Amino acid sequence: MFNFIKNIFSSNKVNYKELLMTGAQIIDVRTPAEFNNGHIKNSINIPLQQLQSEMKKFDLKKPIITCCASGMRSASAKSILEQNGFDAYNGGGWSALQTKLKQ
Repeated sequence: MFNFIKNIFSSNKVNYKELLMTGAQIIDVRTPAEFNNGHIKNSINIPLQQLQSEMKKFDLKKPIITCCASGMRSASAKSILEQNGFDAYNGGGWSALQTKLKQ
């Protein structure tokens, strides 16, 4: 159980800024209302419940960074995307990810 939780939040080793510069897409899996209250510029809002039906729009060759409010939904989204052949990364909470992208 501890390793599972550790894996969810061990995203600090990923260079998100570099991923973005090489063509990664940011998918924000929060609700539209949450997204409208603040989000990362150029991120795409696809609520977690709709991810499965919307993923056909993504390019399998480009990495995807997921984010949400705290990192829990984005961890689920990362798992779903990986199960479908995508190179996915859990960016965690959107505001923390935004800070990492500015560093």
